[in-house]
Amino acid sequence: MAKLGLETEIVDRQAYDHSVSRFREAGIVLPTFAQLADPDKIPNRILERLETVEPDQPHPLNLFRVHWHNAADRRHQTDIPQYLELPQTLTGVAARIVLLLGDAFPMIRAHKVLAAYGCLAPRIVTGQFDPVHHKAIWPSTGNYCRGGVAISRIMGCRGVAVLPEGMSRERFEWLEDWVVDEDDIVRTPGTESNVKEIYDTCNELELEPHNIVFNQFSEFANYLVHSSATGRAAARVFDHMSSSRPELGLRAFISATGSAGTLAAGDYLKRQFGSLIVAVEALECPTLLAGGFGEHNIQGIGDKHVPLIHNVMNTDLVVAVSDRSTDALGVLFNTPEGRSLLRDRAGVPDNVIASLSHLGLSSICNVLAAIKIAKYFDLNQDDVLLTVATDGAELYSTEHEKAIKRDYPSGFGSLDAAEVFGQHLLGAATDNLLELKQRDRERIFNLGYFTWVEQQGISLQDFVARREQKFWRELHGLLELWDQRIDEFNRSTKVDAA
Repeated sequence: MAKLGLETEIVDRQAYDHSVSRFREAGIVLPTFAQLADPDKIPNRILERLETVEPDQPHPLNLFRVHWHNAADRRHQTDIPQYLELPQTLTGVAARIVLLLGDAFPMIRAHKVLAAYGCLAPRIVTGQFDPVHHKAIWPSTGNYCRGGVAISRIMGCRGVAVLPEGMSRERFEWLEDWVVDEDDIVRTPGTESNVKEIYDTCNELELEPHNIVFNQFSEFANYLVHSSATGRAAARVFDHMSSSRPELGLRAFISATGSAGTLAAGDYLKRQFGSLIVAVEALECPTLLAGGFGEHNIQGIGDKHVPLIHNVMNTDLVVAVSDRSTDALGVLFNTPEGRSLLRDRAGVPDNVIASLSHLGLSSICNVLAAIKIAKYFDLNQDDVLLTVATDGAELYSTEHEKAIKRDYPSGFGSLDAAEVFGQHLLGAATDNLLELKQRDRERIFNLGYFTWVEQQGISLQDFVARREQKFWRELHGLLELWDQRIDEFNRSTKVDAA
């Protein structure tokens, strides 16, 4: 149970008391999961104090910004989460492709900070993590380790980032500014596709009793916080859109797999609206699509295994997107030549072009998958496809430079921009797409056995239980129990957030 992050009772009173003391000294109040899912529940006294706190400051009150309702200034809240709707002039399809914008989150400008909080907070309030003696180990191929380091620092804990050495330079620069010690950045071999090497390193680190690994791929709190918070945020955006256009229908929620935490929002939306769930991966490593392997550069989506927290038996489609497309479109969206093409030749509105800076590589991947889904089902202007912009382009400037040097050695010109737009956006096809039938779901589900049972020591009973939707429904009861623990913990610290 502890390995899966499912404890609800206090398991170590001494660790719990250490946390209470440290949080009291640092003036830390923990938000509940209910408050992060519905920030209207956050007390006004906290919101008022937040106005004086910089959103990227390691300040305890920034925990109350770990939600989807941050305004464009990242200081205030909005009733409707920030979102971007892409016009047909850009996507080439009539369907309404809508992205929730993750770069409004505090500290790391990416929504993975939500998952990090969701994993650490229950461990604190159940005495499973002792900030005096333990280090929090955060394995990641993308932004989760940055979120973990940020949340750890705010909570007075020691956070260690474990990520491939080939990730974008911007990630490492951020980490170098936030970690307590340079040794708290652990570089593993390879790039985006080398998840197994991350696991191996974490297994070595876990041999030291003071190291606690928060494996986002198997921590069910990651699933639950996205189901409750990201799912509700997406639903609120759709309800806002359909309030003035009741003919709109939510056809699908689309997300790159990554740890499969964000995909949990699809489970929530399917229960509310009957929408489809589309899992996206890199064509260069088509694990779900074809049991394949390989290496790619769509940073932050993970692969070569099936996450334990992926509700495979509820997933409807798998789509693969090439990293050549995401690399090329990253250049198109963030260069003067590309933006001129979009404005002058394609007729994309200036405000949309300016908003493309909200899209990092995995966000572009999600957009391309949505275009493929729109074409596959021949969707029209009354059909909404919801997805997520995990992070923004500011994390990938060096990756754009690499792509230009590799693919456009003479420089990226107007003709190159036209070719990229025609090939990778207007020319996006319905290939490398699979509607999952029962046998397809079973095949993907069974593939996870080799990672989790044979390699990572998950019991066969716990692994097989995930076949049934009853298992996933019953998980949601944990949120209320954890919120009770959070309330008890806050009372114990006696910290007045006002």
